[in-house]
This record gives sequence, structure tokens and C-alpha cells, in this order.
Amino acid sequence: MADAPIDVPPGEPPSGPLSGAPGRPPDGPPDGPISVLVVDDDTRVAEINAAYVAKVPGFRVVARAHSAAEALARIAKVPVDLILLDHYLPDENGLTVVRELRRLGHHTDVIMVTAARDVATVQAAMRHGALQYLVKPFTFAGLRAKLEAYAGLRRTLDGGGEAEQAEVDRIFGALSATSVPDLPKGHSPTTAEVVRKVLLSADGPLSAQVIAERSGVSRQTAQRYLKLLERAERVRLTLRYGETGRPEHQYTWAASTRDAHGG
Repeated sequence: MADAPIDVPPGEPPSGPLSGAPGRPPDGPPDGPISVLVVDDDTRVAEINAAYVAKVPGFRVVARAHSAAEALARIAKVPVDLILLDHYLPDENGLTVVRELRRLGHHTDVIMVTAARDVATVQAAMRHGALQYLVKPFTFAGLRAKLEAYAGLRRTLDGGGEAEQAEVDRIFGALSATSVPDLPKGHSPTTAEVVRKVLLSADGPLSAQVIAERSGVSRQTAQRYLKLLERAERVRLTLRYGETGRPEHQYTWAASTRDAHGG
């Protein structure tokens, strides 16, 4: 991998986020859709990925690029919040693009979307600040889970202030604990996903009854899915003891869980 700066076509000088949301100009609106640049050397794949992103509420594809130089040129002209970045590009690789972005002072968030499966590339992506790594081929559900987790992380960070250890754990776990396990026959991935979202959005442990109410399912159904998720180590069970009676079971999404599909 080359360490020399990439030649970017002439244009406006590089400009990166100085404060606030990653990639958004400092004088831009604080709210609104998350802007995305899709980078892939294959134009057809870039269109498919862009179509996937467009289907996720709260995200907007603002541009596509098919080479490292083109990606850097677009970022120099119009900063974005997030880049979906392929590793195999015709002029340089994705890691070189991330390294060059940081050298130029851009703090744009990056999710690697690539067929590169070797551990060395995955490790290098982590060290260069890629937030996630999605291995091709993937489904729309796989990409949606990454994007929704990213949006949740942004909402958490936009709150500012100080964080206790539980909040820190939640921030660090937001992007890794993004999937539900394979379910036994007769169980709905959609229901499991609803339960997951309820737990991820919670400020603390929830009882099965509260989870059921927020998920729109019966308490019995919620308990069944919670038991499955706990068995798969996606959910952490704790006991809350009152003055009398049996302890109440409370559940949190396990921040240390690793998404088996996302790498």
C-alpha cells in the first residue's frame, strides 16, 4: 500500500468537519438525513449499494465514486457524514483512501464494504478508524443493520455531556452488537429485531413486561425471544431484588456482543 498522497483533481481546497456531526460543514444544518458517499469500482455494485442506502430512513446518498481519486475529490468539494468504501479500487485501495482523508484533516466516518476477507486488511481498517466492516456479498438487512447502528451511535454522541461507564459501554457496543442470531424454526427475525431495537434504545435494564409493551407483543412472546437472545449471548440478564417477593428479571443488550455477519 502506497503511503504517498493521492493526486486529487483540481478543485476547492480540502475542507473537513471542525465540530459537530462528522463530515457536515460547520455552518450546515445540525439535523437532517445522514449524507453518504458510496465508493465502489463497479458502477453496477455502486448503484445497488446506493439503492440499499436510500431505503433506510434517515440516510441520503449524495454522490458515488469509482476510484480513490474521485472519492477524495468529491469529499474535498462537499464533505459528507459517512463513506461506504470498497477496498479494491483501480488506482489505490480503500485503506489508502482512509489514510489520506485523515492526513488531509477529514474526520468523515467510514464503513468498509468489500470482498477483502483477510484478517490483516480487517485489522488495518480498524487501526485507521473504520467504524465497521461489511463483507461482500451481503444482504440489504446486513447493510441496514450497520446503518441503523451507526445512526444510533450518532444520536448518542450528539447528546454531548459526560458519560458514566454504562454509557461508555453502550457507545462502544453500539456498532458491534447489531444483529440477532439465527433463530429456531417458528420464530420471526422481524420480532427478534424489534426486541433488539427496544433494548438498544433503552437507558437501562428493562423487564420483560416493559419490553413486551414497547415491542407490541405479548409478555409471553417477549420472554420467549429474550430467552433465545440470552442463550445466544446477545442479551444480558440481571436480577432486581425488591423488599419482598421473587426477584424481577431485567434485560440489557450485551454491549460486548460481536456481530457474526459484520466482521
